[in-house]
Amino acid sequence: MPTLAATGLGALDSGSKPMKVNVDLVLVPVTILDGMNRLIRGLGKNDFQLFEGKRQQQIRYFSNEDAPVSLGIILDISGSMKDKAERAHEAVMDFLKSANPQDEFFLITFSDKPEQLADFTQRPEDIQSKLVYAYPKGRTALLDAIYMGISKMRHARYERKALLIISDGGDNHSRYTQREVVSLVKEADVMIYGVGIYSTYFSSQEEFLGPELLKQVSEVTGGTTFTIGDPRDLSDVAKAVGMMLRNQYLLGYRPEVAKKDGKWHKIKIIFKRRKIPNLSDSFRVFARAGYYAPAE
Repeated sequence: MPTLAATGLGALDSGSKPMKVNVDLVLVPVTILDGMNRLIRGLGKNDFQLFEGKRQQQIRYFSNEDAPVSLGIILDISGSMKDKAERAHEAVMDFLKSANPQDEFFLITFSDKPEQLADFTQRPEDIQSKLVYAYPKGRTALLDAIYMGISKMRHARYERKALLIISDGGDNHSRYTQREVVSLVKEADVMIYGVGIYSTYFSSQEEFLGPELLKQVSEVTGGTTFTIGDPRDLSDVAKAVGMMLRNQYLLGYRPEVAKKDGKWHKIKIIFKRRKIPNLSDSFRVFARAGYYAPAE
């Protein structure tokens, strides 16, 4: 799980229905950070190998263009966020400032229950105007908020979809379970990026489990979770997430054995490391873990 330093970007330089993938073409967004947590740019199709299960697939589509994204922001406004609210609002706006002009956004806040404060818009100021109504109070229905965000993405304009979650605790007030939500995000073609604000002291078991919850929900989608201890770092991390979204490779393949079995098909991306100037010895690949095929 990346920490603030693991953003690589300077100090940072660098009820929803299951989504079934059309198995004629499976698209996989990929982000790579080196061992110094910097984005690895300038790669080509031949720098990757792609496997479905144990079978290598031919990469038939490759792009690294900054295509528009449908973005959902899911902001914790539970009572424990009271002293972090101003920094969190600033982080949301810094994240939106890095957006493509064609991007669209929506805003969901959550405490005792999730609430959609802003519908899809291409105007960051529409989000900003709603943040003034986000008063911290109540408990933390994080899983319900993620469920709402995934459901909202059914109405997204673009194929590229992502959620940014900002929270300072684990879930303690949701109807949906962690297992249900993890299953849902595996079925949805939505990348999830979490920003967890955690102190070294956890006042409850839910808070203790918070970092692992965000990590599990995000990494299966090809996103990741950043952990920080100081709310003053929120804006830098939000900018880092924006840069990761803007520097993705998109790989596409047609499965050699295209089964319409309704089952989960694992995907693995291998970066064929070559000699790249200033590249450190280690790196990390972020890509979706798989997809559900349609059923006959």
